[in-house]
Amino acid sequence: MEADPGAPTRHPIAWRDPEFFNAEALDVEMRRVFDICHGCRRCFSLCDSFPRLFDLVDESDSGEMDGVSSADFPSVVDACTLCDMCFMTKCPYTPPHEWNIDFPHLMLRYRAKQRRDGQALTSSSPRLAETDKNGRLARFLAPLMNWGADRNNRLSRIFMELLAGVHRAAPLPRYHNPTLVRRARKNRPVVNGAAPAHGRKVALYATCFANYNSPVIGEAALNVLAHNGVECEVVYPRCCGMPQLEQGDIARVAENAKKTAAELGSWIDKGYDIVALVPSCALMLKLEWPLILPDDPAVKRLAKHSYNITEYVVAIARDEGLAEGVKTLDGGVTLHMACHARAQNIGNKAADMLKLVPDADVEVIERCSGHGGSIGVTKDFHEIALKVGKPTARRALEAGNRFVATECPLAANHIVGGMERIAAEKPDAGTLPRERRAYHPIELFAKAYGLIS
Repeated sequence: MEADPGAPTRHPIAWRDPEFFNAEALDVEMRRVFDICHGCRRCFSLCDSFPRLFDLVDESDSGEMDGVSSADFPSVVDACTLCDMCFMTKCPYTPPHEWNIDFPHLMLRYRAKQRRDGQALTSSSPRLAETDKNGRLARFLAPLMNWGADRNNRLSRIFMELLAGVHRAAPLPRYHNPTLVRRARKNRPVVNGAAPAHGRKVALYATCFANYNSPVIGEAALNVLAHNGVECEVVYPRCCGMPQLEQGDIARVAENAKKTAAELGSWIDKGYDIVALVPSCALMLKLEWPLILPDDPAVKRLAKHSYNITEYVVAIARDEGLAEGVKTLDGGVTLHMACHARAQNIGNKAADMLKLVPDADVEVIERCSGHGGSIGVTKDFHEIALKVGKPTARRALEAGNRFVATECPLAANHIVGGMERIAAEKPDAGTLPRERRAYHPIELFAKAYGLIS
């Protein structure tokens, strides 16, 4: 992993310390951090948390933090998507600064306290975080679940909004059966023994999204890696825990991290690298798990052997060289840099990979899509998510490229949905992508190789 040595330092999350859940200590720390943020305001445009905080201060009697009631803090916490962009790109007071500001992890601490106290976080159902249970159910009911989740099915979407807090207009991921794991067992691409990188071995961590919702991402990755001589096995012990982290369930994340690190460690023992298909999951393996379990040797070891798929392809190109056969893509690419890819502090590997395509025309957008994990589909935040992501959608529309791409599959639908909304309001605002979908960059790289249609 090629992390920037000048990056801010994150401290371990002290969730097992009783003081972590002390209400008075937490309130003091919230006020300290909020007061610094109020005096700085560099992050006002990143998400809705900061405008909410600044409005609370500005509308108080004193115009300072002492005029803000602690009862209003949950509105600020609820709007944090744990994207980490304030910590990674904006805040001048992150460690090693003496003020030691880590806004996202403070919001996580508050949510963990809310969870321990039995308080609801938002109006959305906790079922949204049960990605494995939902995915296993979809193996038997995928057509029915997809029918019910279709935005054109107004009656079912109204019920979903009432019962689960899912906004009736929010696009939802579709389920696929068979899963990526099962598809990979049946259709294993032939490994190119003549490729320069032949001899590399990868355990492709499917992630819940690629396994259940978008197997095509994994199939594209398998084809690209096999063509480059990499022996691959698709593995999926369980979800990385990002949905549970959003809910403040740190103990459950830790429990699953210990199990998963031990299981994936057996692949490392056999000389395999661990490659994740979704940046949020790679972020958990590389950075969040070691902060939650700083003394677990298996977690530390896994972090050192984990990569994003785009990062891994770039490493092959740099260290051994790519196998021949990459052709020019017909049409330019507008690439959204996913927040959790940026948070890994390794540069824009998705752009680096796509620029390996001859005559590549890649326009990069480094702004949040607005979706923010599961928060973007909730009735409380869907419209806000569209508002936050509007600059990204507008720039993608104005670019007018054939392809829109992002490493974050949740951002993909959200960006295209935002583009369609802008185009409907202002038909001359730009050009919608021909396929009306956003691709994972590895899909476009597989297309450039002619490995998928």
